Amino acid sequence: MHYTEENPWQILSEKIHYDNPWIGVTEYQVINPAGNPGIYGKVHFKGFAIGVLPLDDEMNTYLVGQYRFPLNQFSWELPEGGGPFEATPVDSAQRELLEETGLKADNWTEIQRMHLSNSVTDELCIIFLARGLHQFEAEPEDTEQLTVRKVPFEKAYQMVCSGEITDSVTVAAVLKVKLIQLEGKI
Repeated sequence: MHYTEENPWQILSEKIHYDNPWIGVTEYQVINPAGNPGIYGKVHFKGFAIGVLPLDDEMNTYLVGQYRFPLNQFSWELPEGGGPFEATPVDSAQRELLEETGLKADNWTEIQRMHLSNSVTDELCIIFLARGLHQFEAEPEDTEQLTVRKVPFEKAYQMVCSGEITDSVTVAAVLKVKLIQLEGKI
């Protein structure tokens, strides 16, 4: 079987159909890998996706519940949001954690990088484990109506396993931390 990491797509033209401060949507006229003409749409993100799994000394974590407009449903998630490319990912993670939960952490470890929907977007997500937690006042954005829930990490893990939590960043972070825990590194 032939394998190559070179780009097999040929772009003939591109047209921006939508643009705002957070995303842009571009349609490309292409020649696909089979040599046939076609179109491809791409959503370009203008910052990182950031996720934080806060974990206290008693192995509790914090879930944030909010109504997600695109899904038209309520969702339990870890603290997460966007971070501008101009800021360091850890600075954005620290801001998100404080905004959504009122927590600050002494220790930050990057545990995962992943592309969230790489067939249609270029969004890169960076997930952190936050330890050494201290409680302050939450500072949610005006677009956020949040419910914060402190739960044992094992409960969050069970919520992921049962499908109660479906947010991809949360699923990946919880499973990654569970693996770290099983390896005896927590």
